[in-house]
Amino acid sequence: MRPDVVVMDIRMPGMDGIEATQTITAESPGTRVIMLTTFDDDANVHAALRAGASGFLVKDMALEDILSAVHVVAAGDALIAPSVTRRLIAEFAGRPEPRPLPREPLGVTAREREVLTLAGRGLSNAEIAARLHISPGTAKAHIASLLTKLGARDRVQLVIAAYDAGLVSPQHHDR
Repeated sequence: MRPDVVVMDIRMPGMDGIEATQTITAESPGTRVIMLTTFDDDANVHAALRAGASGFLVKDMALEDILSAVHVVAAGDALIAPSVTRRLIAEFAGRPEPRPLPREPLGVTAREREVLTLAGRGLSNAEIAARLHISPGTAKAHIASLLTKLGARDRVQLVIAAYDAGLVSPQHHDR
């Protein structure tokens, strides 16, 4: 089976959800995984996102919000529960300034670097287009190119890449 979206728990008998997510995303790149769990500690969130999860939700969310998240992830976007997002932002805010990578990491052009920085700050394709004075289609094409070049599955992983590269920092998180 090649489902569009898999809703996964972290703790399962046999293989845990993190390992299962790694396997699914490696063997079926078109399949998106949403973690739905009561175990929302930071280590699990980080491991799930690094394993390729496109969403991280907690079981105490409203059913309508969970169903909406499935549709969002199926459409190719990513979603993290608001309570988890608040903690991630607080954690990033407490980190020391990351060391920037070279100006053009992994074959990323100067324009793609600008797009990655803005995507890392949470801007949409339309907002990126307006900020850089390009068309929304061009912004979308740059995002698609970055996904390919950086081996990222979705925008969540692009945000992680922007933080890891030192392009975005919580202390200077202006939109």
